[in-house]
Amino acid sequence: MAQHNETGQWGEVLACEKLIIEGYTICQRNMRIGHYEIDIIATKGNRIIFVEVKTRTNPNHDPLEAIDNKKIARMTRAANAYVIAYNIPHEVQFDIITIIGTPENYTIEHIPDAFTAPLTSSR
Repeated sequence: MAQHNETGQWGEVLACEKLIIEGYTICQRNMRIGHYEIDIIATKGNRIIFVEVKTRTNPNHDPLEAIDNKKIARMTRAANAYVIAYNIPHEVQFDIITIIGTPENYTIEHIPDAFTAPLTSSR
């Protein structure tokens, strides 16, 4: 397995552990909806939470830089497809978890309700 894939998997495991400690229930990991993938789907209270996990080993690379408008649009499309496909009655929330470092020395940050779904028009 490529190093970046191993790093990503390690980050997702840490993210799940953090979410569980914070009272979230993990429903699915690496869920594919069409051409989209959602890293973690969780619930807490009356919300369904779609979580994007970004892991970097180099502290000079900010993982949040990878969450651009294109990424947000893809996440919200995937979440919308999931909610429709499974008839989810909950409020939707988008969280981001960033991890910087190595298994021996890392920082982890959870940004709950990191953004709202952008409005789109049908054409």
